[in-house]
Parts: sequence; structure tokens; C-alpha cells
Amino acid sequence: MKMKNVSIVTLGCSKNEIDSELMMGILKDNNYKITNSLEEAEIIVVNTCGFINDAKEESIETIWEMTRYKKEGKCKYLILAGCLAERYSKELLEEIEEVDGIIGTGNIKDIINIIDELESGEKRIKKTENINTNYVEGVNRLSFRPTEYVRISEGCNNFCTYCIIPSLRGKHRSRNMEDIIKEVEYLSQNGVTEVILIGQNTTDYGIDLYGEYKLYELLNQLNRIEKLKWIRLLYLYPDNITDELIYSIKNNEKVVKYLDIPLQHVSNQILKKMNRKTSKEDIINLIIKLRTEIPNIVIRTTFIVGFPGEEKTHFEELYNFIKQIRFDRVGVFTYSREEGTPAYNFGDQVDEDIKEDRRNKIMELQQGISYSLNREKIGNIYLALVEDIYEEDIYVGRTYMDSPDIDGIVYIHSNENLELGQYIDVKITDSLEYDLIGEIANEFTK
Repeated sequence: MKMKNVSIVTLGCSKNEIDSELMMGILKDNNYKITNSLEEAEIIVVNTCGFINDAKEESIETIWEMTRYKKEGKCKYLILAGCLAERYSKELLEEIEEVDGIIGTGNIKDIINIIDELESGEKRIKKTENINTNYVEGVNRLSFRPTEYVRISEGCNNFCTYCIIPSLRGKHRSRNMEDIIKEVEYLSQNGVTEVILIGQNTTDYGIDLYGEYKLYELLNQLNRIEKLKWIRLLYLYPDNITDELIYSIKNNEKVVKYLDIPLQHVSNQILKKMNRKTSKEDIINLIIKLRTEIPNIVIRTTFIVGFPGEEKTHFEELYNFIKQIRFDRVGVFTYSREEGTPAYNFGDQVDEDIKEDRRNKIMELQQGISYSLNREKIGNIYLALVEDIYEEDIYVGRTYMDSPDIDGIVYIHSNENLELGQYIDVKITDSLEYDLIGEIANEFTK
């Protein structure tokens, strides 16, 4: 007799969220009940992250926390999934005796088999090293928030010298366009109005299946889905942003004019050491083209400071570049030295205190830029998605300019009751460093 209650704890990025949803769908199809109560769960799955040091530490702490439910709760089996499980499966089984099973990043579909084997008396089961498996199609998603992530590809072929992802997620693999369209149609029919397209590198979508970059065509097709309101793009590496893609973003009304383009650095010397397939000149030309072709485009990017060999002059070049370009959104990470990557063995490792100091300087710079750009928005009217209630008469919303969880919000004053998931026009009346303040501009937008 199968046990009923399974709880999945998800850590890390939006890609992990989708993996957890796939496991939930598989479990539900096999008569398991998904519960949010860890006390009632007979099986607990921890979907871990193992990308950088901070994420690894959070995953380990969470695993140890979950072990207590084998003593204090109803948990019979503790199973680990995700990147940390793929990367350190042997060590996790050796060090944490409460762990009963390991699911690698390419073994999501094996969740039922692992449980069945545990129930039959098998111990310490490990299913990993299948990182190049295809996306699990045909599993219905269970979450229908107004905004949902949709994975269009998996893996990466870039092999940046600081990044462990190709070893954990495999080579770049695009999903069939028909399968993606079918999934988005299903989501929209169930109340989802914004989809966020993700992958390790969404710019490369289609090159492996169709012999050319096909993200533009995917956007053209998704734009035709009637109930969909917004289509958002994340994780576009700059090297293969084609003219066709720019044209598609510009002319498809449902594609929000927001691009997340991880640049990582701007010094040509550092970019080369990172094995990035671009240059400072290419980056500048791309930004100019995007801002020229797509009015009001919002560009978000991320940078790494303290990469091995980054000298003061390299950092100053990056700092001045950010000051000159005035990105709408910037995230900054200190370099994390990851075993198994080429950069781990590079000389000229940068001191941690210097990394933190450089990160803080850029974030302070960006805070000023963000505040200045937000002040320029006062008096403008933007369409906003209502997501939460802040307090009486004040709601929390998000415009096209912000991706959930990582960017800002807009505080909306309204004397009328608003529905969560509703789109309304908001007139901006004030601003903070990263957030906007506004009020209802006119009649509700349907």
C-alpha cells in the first residue's frame, strides 16, 4: 500500500521550482497526496541547490533540519533531489545517515521507482549521472498562480570557467516548440496570465533541434495565445541575441520589453578568462541596438566581482561602465570558487574582503542609479499586476519593468477593492530606491 503524504521543500532557482512541480505531478498521478505539513509528511523530498557556496550551505542546513522529522514527525523516508544531490550524492549518503535516497537532476521521473524500492526494503538508493536526459513531458503542472515559470531548455554549452552547471545539468537541450506551446496554453486556460521563459541560456533555444536560433519564432507563437497577458524572458546570454529576436520582442505586444542579460563582466581580459563568448565592444553595441530598436526597454544584468586575476583596474573599468550605461536592474555576486571548474585552479585568487568591498561599491552605485531612474517615472502611467495586499487601501503590484522576487514592486493606493491577479493602470506618484508608489489611474483594465 502506497503512502499518501509527500512534502517537497524547494531551494534555489526557478528551474528547481519547475522540477518540484514535475515531481508533484508525477506523485499525484500515482495516488500520492502533496502536503505542506512537514509534520504530517511520510516522505520529505528536499530539492537542493548546489550552484555557489551560499546556496550549498543553505541546502545542507535545510537537509539537517528535515532530518528531525524522522524522529519527531511521521517521516519515514528523506529523499534529496536537485543540484547538490547530483553533485555530492556520495558524500551526502556517507555524512547524513537519515538520507534514504538521492535523485539526480536528470532522474526526476524516477521519484516513484525510488519510493517503491524503499518500500520493498532497499536502502540508501542513488539514481544520478543522467544529466543529459530530456525534459519530462506530459506531466500536468499543479500550480496556477497568475505568474508561472516555463522552462524552454535545459543545460548549457558555454562552459564558463567559473560555472559548474554543465556538469550538473548537462549539455544544452531545447524542448520541442509544440510541447512548450501546449504547456503555456494549458497554464493560460487555468488562470495564468504571465509566463516567464527560463533555461540556463534561453538565447540558444532551438539551435540543437532546428539548426537555428528559434526563440523569436517561439515568441511569435506564444503571442497568439488569447488569454495570455505577459511573456517575460530571463537568462539571455548576449552572444546570440539576433536581429530576428529583437524584432520579435519589439513587435509582439505580449512580450514585455524587459530582458535579463547576464553579462558577468566588461573587461575583455576578464571576459576571456571567464570563457565568455563576447567582448566589451559587443556588449556596448548590443545595448545601443536594444535601446534604439525597443523604446522603454528595461535591461537587467548580473556581474561577478573578484574573479581570479581581477585587478583594481579591471574593477574600475566595470564600475565606470555601470556608471555610464545606467542599467535599470543590476545584481552583483562575489566570485564563488567552485571545485570542478577550471577557475578553481586559477592563480591570483582575490581576497574575500576585497570581493565584498567591490560588491558593496557597485551596489551603492546602482542604488543611486535606480533611485534616479525611478524619480524619472513619477507622473507616468504603467500597467501593473496586483499580487498582494500590503495594508488597508494599499496593494503590492508589479509592472513590466520588474521580474518577481528579484526586482522592485509598486505600492498601489486604492479606495476600491482590488483582486489579486488583476491588471490595472497605475499612475506613479512617488518612488523609493528600488520600488515605486502609485495610485489607480483610471477604470480597471480587464
